[in-house]
Amino acid sequence: MKKFALLMCLLVVVSSCNNTSKNTPAAFDQLLEDYYQESLELYRLPSTYLGESRYNDSLPNFLSADFSAKEIAFNNKYATAVNEFPDELLSNTQQLSKKLLLWETSIALEGKKFQKDLMPIDQMWSFHLNFGQLASGQGAQPFATEQDYANWLIRIVGYLQWMQSAEDNMRKGMETGWVLPISLIKKVIPQLEQMITNSADEHLFYGPIAALPEGFSAEAKARITAEYVAVINDEIIPAYTQLHAFMANDYLAAGRASSGYDALTDGPAYYQYAIKLYTTTEMTPDEIHQLGLSEVARIRSEMKEVMDEVGFKGDLAAFFEHVRTAPSLMPYTDPQEVIDNFNAIHQRVIPKVNELFSLQPKSPFEVRRTEAFREASASAEYNVGSLDGSRPGIFYVPIRDVKSYNGHQDEDLFLHEAIPGHHFQISLQQENTALPSFRKNLWYSAYGEGWALYTESLGKELGLYEDPYQYFGMLAAEMHRAIRLVVDTGLHSKGWTREQAIAYSLENESESEVKITSEIERYMANPGQALSYKIGQLKIRELRTKAKESLGDRFDIRDFHREVLESGCIPLALLEEKINRWIETKN
Repeated sequence: MKKFALLMCLLVVVSSCNNTSKNTPAAFDQLLEDYYQESLELYRLPSTYLGESRYNDSLPNFLSADFSAKEIAFNNKYATAVNEFPDELLSNTQQLSKKLLLWETSIALEGKKFQKDLMPIDQMWSFHLNFGQLASGQGAQPFATEQDYANWLIRIVGYLQWMQSAEDNMRKGMETGWVLPISLIKKVIPQLEQMITNSADEHLFYGPIAALPEGFSAEAKARITAEYVAVINDEIIPAYTQLHAFMANDYLAAGRASSGYDALTDGPAYYQYAIKLYTTTEMTPDEIHQLGLSEVARIRSEMKEVMDEVGFKGDLAAFFEHVRTAPSLMPYTDPQEVIDNFNAIHQRVIPKVNELFSLQPKSPFEVRRTEAFREASASAEYNVGSLDGSRPGIFYVPIRDVKSYNGHQDEDLFLHEAIPGHHFQISLQQENTALPSFRKNLWYSAYGEGWALYTESLGKELGLYEDPYQYFGMLAAEMHRAIRLVVDTGLHSKGWTREQAIAYSLENESESEVKITSEIERYMANPGQALSYKIGQLKIRELRTKAKESLGDRFDIRDFHREVLESGCIPLALLEEKINRWIETKN
């Protein structure tokens, strides 16, 4: 009996040793890398955006039951695996990576409980717009070699499958009531109609042929052109024709009159999930709504101060109308003049950046006009560059009508989208060799958009906002994000109509009715996303104030910005933990 007991003890010790050898820091790092590589293989498209070519010839059908099952299995697998590593075996950086991986898998699995895939197409956020960018030849999909051109033809097959699944899903949504509001359907129909051309060489998908590399032989050019023309005429145009007919007839007839998700079965639960997804908090719709009302009131008082400074006689509503229509704020006659102005703002900022940022990216960036096919519904945006630096980060500016383009927010917009906003934050994250691969491309809207909105307030420190109208533009942009807290929660939790939300926005900001309408429809299409900006900005501002008050003369703004940026995109609670630890170490 004693021999048996001794043998069992030895077995336990050996087993414990074996488990320990498996759960090492090195093994944890390998798990993170495995997660990253498997995610690229599963989703395929992110690899292209990162400048990697291995999956450029394939595209999963993101709407298929098979893909959904793979997603669930993938997230369950890594949620289980990462929990096998006790915190005490991991470094601080690894512990943060563990928390992030658990967040990623948890939020992904939670999202699978809802029916969002029954509304796969909308006017702003859906895959047909992303794919159009790639198809134009001006996006992340490379068209430099004959193999690149062959890859794209194979990838198109997956897109055609997605288009059919999108229609199938929307027909299922028609049965359950999970359909788009009528106003959004009406915005999608023209987008699809643009893809129905009389000849292939007028089609967006012909873009790569119009830019065939000069180094290709005449024979290769002729062959590739014939292949693309055949695909466009025989597959792409018929697929868009079918989808357009469905959207314009059956789906439009089934569209809902309601504006928010609270009108849908499980809609309120989905909205609470969306708040968690986009703000990385457990805040309720009511809490956010009240915060929004408070912020709107505060910013209105600051706006009145600017109104008084410029000597405007009248109330704030009249000043809004003045800003919307003043010819002096719409000086452009050519779209290139708008782009040139943004490049000039860049040159003005450069001398001051070093005073606020010791940590700066190496990646280049460019300012470009938004492509025509999506310009009508697009907002200004930043598209991330490739990891190897071959494709710069791009700040896209929609210029729908240059003569009515109002430039009073251009300085603010540059700070948000370019430097030191999205371009700084995202490029630094990608360039950080200390981060595991999966963290280099993580995106939490509350952090990323919160950071970008926070940087708008740095304009005076960066030598901008000398013109009071440009400073008012900053306040207007902050007001725009504060209003989002009110109207997004109003639409999706308080029964607000589209028209109510538009009216509230018009009452409290200087944007045009056309732009406000586009914005409200954006919130209708993607609940919760619009909340992330202000929630994140307020948290970063709160942490900066706390650090400055706690550290006094030892507070260095460059060090604070380094602490915020160096770990990459993380949920707000984890950012707060990090800054609190930094403050403790400095005290």
